[in-house]
Amino acid sequence: MSLLKKIGLALVVILVVLQAFKPEKNVSDDHSKNIATLYPVSKEVDAILVKACNDCHSNNTKYPWYASVQPLAWWINDHVVDGKKHFNLDDFANYKLRKQYHKMEEVIEQVKEGEMPLESYSLIHGEAKLSQEERVVLTSWAQSVLDSMKATYPIDSLIKKN
Repeated sequence: MSLLKKIGLALVVILVVLQAFKPEKNVSDDHSKNIATLYPVSKEVDAILVKACNDCHSNNTKYPWYASVQPLAWWINDHVVDGKKHFNLDDFANYKLRKQYHKMEEVIEQVKEGEMPLESYSLIHGEAKLSQEERVVLTSWAQSVLDSMKATYPIDSLIKKN
């Protein structure tokens, strides 16, 4: 057997063995701390969140078929874990008020600037690409959440005092 065939066989064996090691899936029916428990989310906004945000920024990812294949599963899991670390719609009610303010400001900024959804995500999931109209709908909603927060908890009330 040639060296090239041995290397190819070894790679196939490694890929088969890797299939036994899969990350835990991000699937939960618990939405008790979702942002919608605090602030209204219209059907239009919810549809945008579902198509462009929830897979990486909630506790319930809809996985494509290839998410069960290693090493892609690890790569996808890293994206989901990182996305949830930065902003989790299903954990929003647990955030401190300062963090809630900041996250809404980030949503507005990143959606307006086209930084979200990530190009690597929308390249594979073409339906996740946001039109200009959808960006306006999403940022207007985030601004209304921010305005509601400001009316209830003025930002100067959240400034740490020494």
